[in-house]
Parts: sequence; C-alpha cells; structure tokens
Amino acid sequence: MGRIIAISDIHGEFDKLSAVLDKISPQKEDTIVFCGDYIDRGKKSKEVVDKIIDMQNYCNCVYLIGSHEYAMLHANSNDYYNYLFWNYGGDSTVESYGSFDNIMKIHGDFFKNLKFYHIIGKYLFVHAGVRIGVPLEEQDEVDLVYIRHAFFEHKHNLEYKIIFGHTEFDEPQVWEDKICIDTGCGKFKSAPLTALVIENEKEYFVNSF
Repeated sequence: MGRIIAISDIHGEFDKLSAVLDKISPQKEDTIVFCGDYIDRGKKSKEVVDKIIDMQNYCNCVYLIGSHEYAMLHANSNDYYNYLFWNYGGDSTVESYGSFDNIMKIHGDFFKNLKFYHIIGKYLFVHAGVRIGVPLEEQDEVDLVYIRHAFFEHKHNLEYKIIFGHTEFDEPQVWEDKICIDTGCGKFKSAPLTALVIENEKEYFVNSF
C-alpha cells in the first residue's frame, strides 16, 4: 500500500500547493485526500482546481467538500451562503474564473461530486469535523463543513482518528483522536500549506516552505 496524503485549505494558493506536491512527489500507489477549501482568498482558485483534478493522472485522489465550496454551491439559493461566499474571499474566485457563472460552467461536475467524508483504514477525513455523540451516518452536512470548537475541543466517540482542516493554527495540531492540518494558507500571506503524510503507519508533515 502506498502513502496516504491529506491536504486541506489551499484557498487559491497555487504556488504553495505546487511546492507541497513537489516535495511529496506522489506516486501511482499513493492516495491524496483533498479535504476541501480549494477556492477563495488566493488569486488562483481555478488553477488550484485544475491542478488537483490533474493529480488523478499521477496517483489516487479523493476530493472532499469544504465550507467555501459549500457556500459557493448554495450562494444563488440562500442569502446567508451568498453573504459568506462574497465576504470570505469569493471575489478572488470569481476573478480567477472570469465570472461567477464560469465557476460551474468550467468545474461544475467537480464541485457537485465532492464528498463529505472519506474513510481509509483507521482514518476518517473530513473538512471541519463531526458533531460529538452523533453516529457518522446521522451527521449533519453543515456540521461536517463548518463545525469548530464543539468538535476539536472534545474527544469524539468514533472508532477513527479524524483528519481535518477548517480551523487554522500556527502549526498542525495533534491530539490522540484527531489531527488538524490547517495552518492558515490563504488567510495569512506568511502561512504555509501543510500536508499530512501517513507512511508505514507513521505520520509526518510536509509544508510549502
């Protein structure tokens, strides 16, 4: 079995994504789980999505939905998500694609088929986390992409180690039952993009610096 690689919260930072992928050098037996928030804030959202789709030619890829994709997909039908999209970096995404309508014209199939979570062995990958005490199959999709303190401040009762992003820290956060890999890429110019690599049952981090 190859390596398992998790990358989350790229936020349009194409150069940082490329730097991480160059360092990791994914091989055909490896699996990358992209944990959402590919768009917004950074200047190259379209290029980021092109890049992660293209990675299917080099290794196995799994694509999860993040809070920013969720807001974008609901922006035209819900005032709250429309506000979130435009006020949290969506203008950069629209600029990257040329127009809001172009987002779905160019990458609509990709965005509509994003998964809410993915399991590989003892690991569960999700964008934001889970609601403590709720069985996995009964989780609310909004929690899966938006939850913060109610998840990471408490031990969960699922049988998996959960790998997630969404809430940024200065460095990866490692707990007994979970790991957060969002280190602020796209939100802070000096922040790196950080990937988790699981190889031979060992976990280590690779960042864009």
